[in-house]
Amino acid sequence: MKKQFLRLMILILTALTLAGCGADAEENTELMSVRLPMGYVADPQFAPFYVAAEKGYFADAGFSVEFDYGFETDGVSLVGANELPFAIVSGEQVLLARAQDVPVVYVLEWYQKYPIAVVSKAEANIVTPQDLDGRSIGLPGFFGASYVGYLGLLSAVGLTPEDVNPSDIGFNQVEALLSDQVEAVVSYANNEPVQLTAQNVPINVIQVSDYIDMVANGLITNETTIAENPEMVQRFVGAVLHGLADTLADPDEAFAISKSYVEGLEDGRKPVLEASLPLWQASTLGLSGIASWQNTQDILLQAGLMDAPLADLTAVFSNEFVLANNGN
Repeated sequence: MKKQFLRLMILILTALTLAGCGADAEENTELMSVRLPMGYVADPQFAPFYVAAEKGYFADAGFSVEFDYGFETDGVSLVGANELPFAIVSGEQVLLARAQDVPVVYVLEWYQKYPIAVVSKAEANIVTPQDLDGRSIGLPGFFGASYVGYLGLLSAVGLTPEDVNPSDIGFNQVEALLSDQVEAVVSYANNEPVQLTAQNVPINVIQVSDYIDMVANGLITNETTIAENPEMVQRFVGAVLHGLADTLADPDEAFAISKSYVEGLEDGRKPVLEASLPLWQASTLGLSGIASWQNTQDILLQAGLMDAPLADLTAVFSNEFVLANNGN
């Protein structure tokens, strides 16, 4: 009896020890730390990423994500050098990087519509892009997504930069328009129009995406990461898509979550998220197409921002990881 009792006790203790080891192993599972350059300040437009973090989608995929609100160009350089695995970058920056042999690859199209718009006071009667002929227009600078979107809009309706009177006003679009420094401004469709509407200023908004399809903000990685760790890319893309889908399904919840990530975020900023939602929607979230890449490259070539077309435009992007997360 004593021997049987001892055997039973040993078995019980062994089982408890193994169970404890399993729990410790589970608790000590290390997540991969990822610093994600966002290209802009903390903002409710990043709600899909905040949702993915808050609801554990990144953690479930094996990541601990730190949001880095540095410059977009820094994200391109760091990912291109394989110092970081991912960044949020606009399509034209990907093309410009590839033209300099920087091996970045765009793997998820977050903004399905190019988010740049031309905004004017209603009294200026600038209703269509053709109405910009001979008018003064302010840009935050002759670079970046705003500038490329502006050029794309002009090109789409047969205007040239010489037909318009542009000026560099910095990131002061609202002030420049309200003070009549210029007749129109180039801005993000989910930012300055929201501010002006909140001030009860009657405005007209011309959406670039209504006239030309170009590639906007999305997720990039690099060729080395895709070659050596495609499964990691797929998991990260899946987490982002999950956060994006949840945000579109429940914007109120997404905005509430954003308050934990954007210091001092007040309900008055909720229209920024609401204005962003239609820019993200698609029948299959995350896909980009060759036609929009071709359009974007054409505008960069016309502007002299690229010297020659890329030898293989299809190498710039991959839908592989989005499709894999959609069961294709």
